[in-house]
Amino acid sequence: MKSFLAILFLASALKAQTVDRTKMPDTAPLAPFKLPVIRESKLPNGLTVLLVRDNRIPLVTFRLLFAGGGRLDPASQPGLAETVASLLKEGTAKRSSRQFAEDLAAIGGSLDADSGTDALSVFGTVLSEYTSQFLDLSADVVRNALFPQDEIDLRKENRVQELALQRSQSATLADEKLHRVIFGNHPYARTLPTPQSIGSIERKDLIAYRDRYLTPGNAVLVLVGDLVSEPVLLSWIRAGFGSWPQKPVPPLPGGSLPKPARSITLIDRPGSAQIDIHLGRHTVKRLDPDYFPLVVASTILGGGASSRLFVNIREKQGYAYDASAHHMGYRDTSLFNVSTQVRDEVLEPALHALSAELDRMGKEPVSAQELSNMKNYLNGVFVLGLASQDGVASQLAALKTNGIPNSYLEQYVTKIRSVEPDQIQRTAAKYFSRDSNAVVIVGDASKIQKTVEKFGKVTVEKAN
Repeated sequence: MKSFLAILFLASALKAQTVDRTKMPDTAPLAPFKLPVIRESKLPNGLTVLLVRDNRIPLVTFRLLFAGGGRLDPASQPGLAETVASLLKEGTAKRSSRQFAEDLAAIGGSLDADSGTDALSVFGTVLSEYTSQFLDLSADVVRNALFPQDEIDLRKENRVQELALQRSQSATLADEKLHRVIFGNHPYARTLPTPQSIGSIERKDLIAYRDRYLTPGNAVLVLVGDLVSEPVLLSWIRAGFGSWPQKPVPPLPGGSLPKPARSITLIDRPGSAQIDIHLGRHTVKRLDPDYFPLVVASTILGGGASSRLFVNIREKQGYAYDASAHHMGYRDTSLFNVSTQVRDEVLEPALHALSAELDRMGKEPVSAQELSNMKNYLNGVFVLGLASQDGVASQLAALKTNGIPNSYLEQYVTKIRSVEPDQIQRTAAKYFSRDSNAVVIVGDASKIQKTVEKFGKVTVEKAN
């Protein structure tokens, strides 16, 4: 009875306390991320191997990353790398497409490939007891892919249809144009292939890409999981990849980036039901001192439902369903990008609101609470992403391929936590300034051109 009365009294006391539900509860800062032990070696043919033991579950995660990816596409053939990746497991010199799928299923494995801006990746998982067989299959794919003609024809037909659907979206048109304006002649300017470039791809082009770029000296192999002893595992890796011929690593195409400058491009899309607004510029590499202040600043500006753009443009003003900002790191630079979609009648106030929020970041220091909340959010997402085998494997492969030390992962939490209000204000004033950001607007020019022209000189283009 006394215990019951004590609990009742405590409950009444807690209920009587005043709780300010307008404020987020305080979150204790996360401890710095600690990398697991990484065993690194290199085969005589130049293949870099990283091994990370994680015995929590009987699974092994595999990732083989090749530097280059889409940036290695010939200027006249964007889409070549993505086509190579999509067809790698559709038949090899040893196995038909069906036989490969059956062999993979028999060991409980999965294997796939994709190509991004800076790398082509082959990745998958397997039950740890079948690691040796899985390594044999993965080596077969990257070394001996045949690219059967019927699979090429089917892939090309499907990809052209996918592109038509993608380019029917105004957001895609805005993103494509923004990249072209920001990156100029750099390969980063290309985001999607064209139907013509896909149609021009022939089997010999796929084989030439494989033979030139899918080479051991251009690759990093990462295994994370329930691994056997290192000598045994390395013997399996050498059995599959050791005889892979060593070849010179070709230089990555790139070149200088255009100086960021103010521009406004209006893409005329007659009858468009909404207006897409994208703006941005290239900034700095990931090892630059301004990188982490920019990550925090862009997150405060537009990273999620508690960000300034979302709260103001959506919640307060009701101009848009969403408004966001991102800062994405590439090998040669990073991209700062803001995007939103609005109705015709609110275009002018929405543009003013975007400009005001960008200016405010560079003129006023962020509050201690706002900064603390975003730091905790960023570090939480980062650490959560490294909680899985795939998260560790993908991060290590990407860092190694891009020449960034592994310690970057251990320093991330501390670097984010160390960002101060004056750093955010300084970098925002420098990189968020309207004088250095390109603006792309997609909509019906007959309805919105005069409004857009109030914000500066406008170049009008027809939607493709």
